[in-house]
Amino acid sequence: MDQFIVKPLFGEAGDPVAWYTITNATAWMALAVACVAILMLLMTRGRAIVPSKGQSMAELAYGFVHKMVEDVTGRDALKYFPYIFTLFLFIFFANFLALIPMSFSPTSHIAVTAVLGFGVFIAVTILGFVKNGAGFLKLFWVDSAPLALRPILAVIEIISYFVRPVSHSIRLAGNVMAGHAVLKVFAGFAAITAVAPIAILGIVAIFGLEVLVSAIQAYVFTILTCVYLKDALHPHH
Repeated sequence: MDQFIVKPLFGEAGDPVAWYTITNATAWMALAVACVAILMLLMTRGRAIVPSKGQSMAELAYGFVHKMVEDVTGRDALKYFPYIFTLFLFIFFANFLALIPMSFSPTSHIAVTAVLGFGVFIAVTILGFVKNGAGFLKLFWVDSAPLALRPILAVIEIISYFVRPVSHSIRLAGNVMAGHAVLKVFAGFAAITAVAPIAILGIVAIFGLEVLVSAIQAYVFTILTCVYLKDALHPHH
């Protein structure tokens, strides 16, 4: 489908895409970053006691993620709030911009979500060892289990830990891609006169669902990041 095809932004459609090529994926990710900057910088430039609509939106997003980080991870994790907040806003805007007709969906590509997922995984793992040293390995040792089962559970815990970045990234990309694919299928049926009214109703319903999914997936990615961060800061819990 056109929305998932990476193409050069300038030049012919069949031109090869190299690592330095400016593509539609690059443009839409840059647009998502621009939306984040507009919300958090431009909309809050004239901060006032009685906030404007833009300032209210920025403060609502800030407070929502701030409370999430504090509730899930603890107050000692608030120093990492800027990174988590940036992830949330980027995914949120990338998801919603993809709902615009003729747009491009960066978060439907595993190449994008894998960078986000593995970035969290690597950062959290390094932080866990920096903060706890060898004590970070307690995360994989289940003290409450019978002694004979602990080595087996440790292997299972290690495997599940290294699967985290894969599931973290595939969950986001899969949900976004699936929703847009279903929209494309219903749009194809809309061209058939006999089923066009039903197809159009289906498009409206799926689009409404995709609006929810766009917000929910940004939330899920963020809260899982908080959970992983909690494990790194408090591996003995």
